[in-house]
Amino acid sequence: MKASLPFKYITAVKGGKHYVVFDYKDNEGKRKRKWVGTDLPENCKKKELSAKVDEIVADFYKEYISGNIVKSENTVKMRISEDGQSLETAKTEYTFTEFFKVWLESIKPTVAETTFAGYEHTSHCIISYFDRVFPDIKLSELKAMELQRFYNDMYASGLSANTIKHYHANIHKSLKYAVKMDLITVNESEKTERPKMEKFEAMFYNEQELGLLFNTFRGDRMEIVVLIAAYYGLRRSEIIGLRWDAIDFDKKTITIREKAYTVREDGKGVTKFHNQLKTRASYRTLPLSPYIGELLKEKKERNEYLSKLMKHKYCHDYDDYICTDNFGNLITPVYVTDHFASMIRKHRLKKLRFHDLRHSCASLLLANGVPMKAIQDWLGHSTFNVTANFYSHLDYQSRISSAKVIANALGGEAETEENEDTNEKNRLLIQEPVLMVPVTGVEPVRYRYHRILSPTRLPIPSHRHITL
Repeated sequence: MKASLPFKYITAVKGGKHYVVFDYKDNEGKRKRKWVGTDLPENCKKKELSAKVDEIVADFYKEYISGNIVKSENTVKMRISEDGQSLETAKTEYTFTEFFKVWLESIKPTVAETTFAGYEHTSHCIISYFDRVFPDIKLSELKAMELQRFYNDMYASGLSANTIKHYHANIHKSLKYAVKMDLITVNESEKTERPKMEKFEAMFYNEQELGLLFNTFRGDRMEIVVLIAAYYGLRRSEIIGLRWDAIDFDKKTITIREKAYTVREDGKGVTKFHNQLKTRASYRTLPLSPYIGELLKEKKERNEYLSKLMKHKYCHDYDDYICTDNFGNLITPVYVTDHFASMIRKHRLKKLRFHDLRHSCASLLLANGVPMKAIQDWLGHSTFNVTANFYSHLDYQSRISSAKVIANALGGEAETEENEDTNEKNRLLIQEPVLMVPVTGVEPVRYRYHRILSPTRLPIPSHRHITL
């Protein structure tokens, strides 16, 4: 946007190509809009697009100054050649969903691809709702009442207050941009009321429930995904992004340094990879569990065997990645979520999201006396407060210790639900000090994880079968 120009403009994508959209007033003061094609594809280089936009804006400025553009017209019509087809634009005002799509494209060059994928995912529901419930509603006609109905309907459909918060954030940003563009004068989303956010309490499986889960996924294509999630509390994106070079079988370490994410291309979900994790703390190196290490070696050998067996029918696009099926195809993030939920329902296990395996890992560590600070490092949280806010209600050990301190000070013996004999049976494997090797260039720091998940308490099959 150029503040010194007598008109405004944005870039937008239509039909897979970039356009420059000019917003100006004619000599009667009526607002007009004009789309000018760049002939550049959506995936063109930013430098190339910038140069083309500057050229088009300069030409438009010359026409504007000459007075040819601002001549009064009842309607603005323009025919644009687009892949051999003609497109006629006769509208002089955006509908809400039209502008929302334009806003999405306007922010695309300004944010990371992973961030934009999140915007795009959230926006799909917004656009589909307004196209269905309030079709053709103009941007200038949109009021807080329509937005409030959207929030209320979403909440009534079972969506959480947190999800609605994300919807509101996108709507608010888009309307803020519309105000900035002088398309509207008031951001109506600021007048709405959103559902009250409930205090988050993590769901989790205990040791027995995890055992049932592991038995359920034994031999399933997602078995290794589920086990890594439970043992290490990794995020879904971190698990799918694991490469074989992240595993050091000699040093017995596993390094988290890449993530997978899904974007929409040509109406389809496409999985991509990025070495930019959620936070700096997400880059971490953890000790490789002997059990997980053996399973990974076994999977690597199985992949090599199946590759030779199936020859050209085996997919080699993801040979570098761990989470593949028996045909070499990548196990996608969307499949992880959907298949996990399906298996939980099919086998009538306690309802749990895949991400809750991360919480299950944290709860086991807490219940067995691992300090909150160590859990922060293990999970890759950016700050201690994040870990504490998530899991403070699960910190049983600290409460037991507090009870004992009070009992010793005031006399009498504190009664707790914990039994020392039971605790001893449930002890997790005691590890020696482990060298955590940050991959961000920070000096290595030594952490002592007193108790890490032990494979000895989990169902370990004596042998495994290859199932295609």
